Amino acid sequence: MKKIAKKTLMALAGLGVMMGAVSANAGPEEDRLKLVSHFKHKFPDLKQEDYVYSALAFDPDAKSQYNSIMEFPPYLGVLEKGEKMWKTPLKSGKTYADCLPNGGKMIAGNYPMFDNARGKVVTLEDAINDCRVANGEDPYKIGDDNTMGTLGAYMRTLSDGMKMNIKVEGEGALKAYEDGKRTFYQRAGQLNFSCGSCHVDNAGVRIRSELLSPVVGQAVHWPAFRGGDKLTTLQDRYEGCQKNVRHVNDKAGGARYNNLEYFHSYMSNGLEMKSSVFRK
Repeated sequence: MKKIAKKTLMALAGLGVMMGAVSANAGPEEDRLKLVSHFKHKFPDLKQEDYVYSALAFDPDAKSQYNSIMEFPPYLGVLEKGEKMWKTPLKSGKTYADCLPNGGKMIAGNYPMFDNARGKVVTLEDAINDCRVANGEDPYKIGDDNTMGTLGAYMRTLSDGMKMNIKVEGEGALKAYEDGKRTFYQRAGQLNFSCGSCHVDNAGVRIRSELLSPVVGQAVHWPAFRGGDKLTTLQDRYEGCQKNVRHVNDKAGGARYNNLEYFHSYMSNGLEMKSSVFRK
């Protein structure tokens, strides 16, 4: 979401069904099914699999432009750099494929996951850093687009076509999920907005020239390359959105954003991963 006028935001704030309040005491799967039902009722002509295209699903012209750009993406150089990083041996002589499940292929849809031993949510980026440390390397800074972002952009393409498959099992996992859900629906900042204000209540509404995307399907296509080769991760987007509503943002890799990504990703369960895509 780009910077938009306060007056427009406040007008949108008064609209909507406030799904967060409706689902306050629901479990994860009930939360997801309520959102799926909500959007099915709101957009009856939209197929479930189309939600992987986010706001593009509402705009045939924009989707056509996207299809054309994706034939020769302008950011292939970034993915080539990420592939080189992926294949370069670590200090131990092993590669990332040697220490990640299934050689790192078709696993991104399982992340974030709750690690019972650590008592916290672990993202795919955390798994990459675990691999680095175990093989004698320093961890990458989460949020650094030139290292973790570039490597992650390539690695996630190895899971394209996998269906999102987030698990919430056990008391610790449910607590982390609920924390992420609370962050998603809790209004904050000077404009008194939540993630749900835009991406549940007002999904499909146009702000200036942009359409607000629905939460279902959002988590499957990151990182995105915005306007060319500008890499933007999902947690970069969290930070940007919080700044736009004049809220004190967190930093990528922290517990709050990891829990938010955990909840957010669960809402896209069953949809196919399609990473490293173009967005305006």
